[in-house]
Amino acid sequence: MDYVLKTNNLTKRFGFKKAVNGVSMTIRRGEIYGFIGKNGAGKTTLMRMVLGAAVPSGGSIELFGGEDLATARLRIGSLLESPNLYKNCSAFENLKRFSLLTGNSNEDIRSILRFVGLADTGSKKVGNFSLGMKQRLGIAIAMLGHPDFLILDEPVNGLDPEGIHSIRDLIIRLNRDLGITVLVSSHLLDELSKIVTTYGIINNGVLVEEISARELVEKCRRKLLITVDNVDKAVGVIKSSLGNVALGISGNTVIVDSHLEASGMLNDALVKSGVTVLELRRQTDTLENYFLERIGG
Repeated sequence: MDYVLKTNNLTKRFGFKKAVNGVSMTIRRGEIYGFIGKNGAGKTTLMRMVLGAAVPSGGSIELFGGEDLATARLRIGSLLESPNLYKNCSAFENLKRFSLLTGNSNEDIRSILRFVGLADTGSKKVGNFSLGMKQRLGIAIAMLGHPDFLILDEPVNGLDPEGIHSIRDLIIRLNRDLGITVLVSSHLLDELSKIVTTYGIINNGVLVEEISARELVEKCRRKLLITVDNVDKAVGVIKSSLGNVALGISGNTVIVDSHLEASGMLNDALVKSGVTVLELRRQTDTLENYFLERIGG
């Protein structure tokens, strides 16, 4: 498997507090990795360590299969929190100033501005840009080095729905059209769910779970919960009615992950077999509930 980032037991201490506590994270090439956690969970600190802006207290960082870190970091673009922009300059002039570090031509700059949707801003000063336009300009600056890996910390924070949509679309195109792997953090779970391929959940500095978007959808799908007076007998009846289906048991409740359309038939079969059905209901877990369960919310 081709990895862009692997951390092993990565740790960062501030005094006696571990802001990042033994995190072993894996991001595969081509992914959009959604990094989720409460404020102060350690997301920004971890991103800063990956970028070399903070020194780890322990553990290791591996980029692009083990390249020298100083060299590998030249292949990373980043936008942490709010972009630092020259407010009295145009979008082009901002990119021109930052391109002194990367050697981009004027045509490179115009191409990037077209890609992020700021080609028609002309001489308009950045101080008069909307917050969404400033965020897109920040991403444009991160693109100057033609990165293979992009790190975005809360890029939609504070944006209106139109701004969120434009940033979401931009991240998708960066990944799909340019092949850039993206690590993005956000509190807006619904927005992340529309673009990410893998989630990393961090709480109090600890990486609680890494899970693919496909696995998460499977875990959050609708379930049939049947509470009965005799679980063992109910399981036999349900398997006899549905075949060798996978079932879960929680106390006196049997959990059926499929065949939701058979709820009426199952109720009838259980009653005819002498099983008292105390409750039968459908349940759908939300993304928000799933994450809150894992971060103690």
